[in-house]
Amino acid sequence: MKIGITCYPTYGGSGVVATELGKELAAKGHQVHFISYALPFRLDGFRENIFFHEVELPDYPLFEVDLYSLSLTSKMVDVVLYDELDVLHVHYAIPHTTSAWNAKQILNERGRDIKIITTLHGTDITLIGLDPTLLPLVRFSIEKSDGITAVSRHLREKTLTNFNLEREIEVIPNFVNTEHWKPVDSERLRERFAPNNEPILVHASNFRPVKRITDVVRIFAQVREKMPVKLVLVGDGPDRAEAEKLCRDIGFCDDVHFLGKQNGLVELFSAADLFVMPSQNESFGLSALEAMSCGLPVLSTSVGGLPELNLHGTTGYISEIGDTDRMARYAIELLSDKRRYMRFHQAARQRAETQFSARDIVPQYEAFYEQILEGDSSLSVPSLQS
Repeated sequence: MKIGITCYPTYGGSGVVATELGKELAAKGHQVHFISYALPFRLDGFRENIFFHEVELPDYPLFEVDLYSLSLTSKMVDVVLYDELDVLHVHYAIPHTTSAWNAKQILNERGRDIKIITTLHGTDITLIGLDPTLLPLVRFSIEKSDGITAVSRHLREKTLTNFNLEREIEVIPNFVNTEHWKPVDSERLRERFAPNNEPILVHASNFRPVKRITDVVRIFAQVREKMPVKLVLVGDGPDRAEAEKLCRDIGFCDDVHFLGKQNGLVELFSAADLFVMPSQNESFGLSALEAMSCGLPVLSTSVGGLPELNLHGTTGYISEIGDTDRMARYAIELLSDKRRYMRFHQAARQRAETQFSARDIVPQYEAFYEQILEGDSSLSVPSLQS
């Protein structure tokens, strides 16, 4: 099968999932064509069956606004025609689904049909898509897609409610390659962060306000009052400066490591003890799943799709948004009880392997592609199990 994938190429869950899906499909023999304005950051090195098509923006004085969505449409038309794609799989509704719909109309005029599958990831539905200036366009684009998937049951229900839709939306959860995301020897890295073998808390995100980075710091501060502990923060974004200031104000900067954007997350997670995700909203929580696959228990909020991933009292603990006191208590209890910690460590890894492995989830996408190509958008995909 020849599949076109469009996603945002920068750091963020939707781009990561789209890229990892493309890599898995290519490894299974499918031809995958990425169409975006830059190379997805997880496309590292040459991979057989993967092709990249860069969307170039016109440079003309008359155009004072970004014409990416129109340029993307034009590039989609070219790739479908000349690389003979079977399906366009777009990730994140704005503007990718709209561009794909426009491409479909142009192709129809040329006697060429193309199926559009949209995967919804979260803020394209719960935040940006609800903007009054965009809502009609988002709703129209979703309705006109040949197939729709969402990464969690929560996001499916939010989409149906927010946009007053009655069509089928299949839940195909995010996934990890558990052969790659697994515990590895990271003693050298651990010694660097925690020379006296202190427990290490870790957080990884794009540091947007929805991630509540300062809550991570406050949780760490309370844990630190009760036991020696270190904090590793991976990523960058608008709230990094505020988090750094909070560390300076409280006075424990030597115990906090701001690493910025990093690619070696398997080694970093393997060196840590506990993943902290106090988000205000998460449609799934991909970074938490990657941490779990490396054996890390998770402290998370109870929002969005996180309870579908992180099982309270089994793979980690769940608290309400902003309840840093409770999250700190959970961290102290878990890190103080080695036997309980090992149970959580094993359960986190097992849940990633048995419920969210690429070997089980990617075939669901393949089956969905086949069903859509046969003209039936009502495929029943196995539901996300608890």
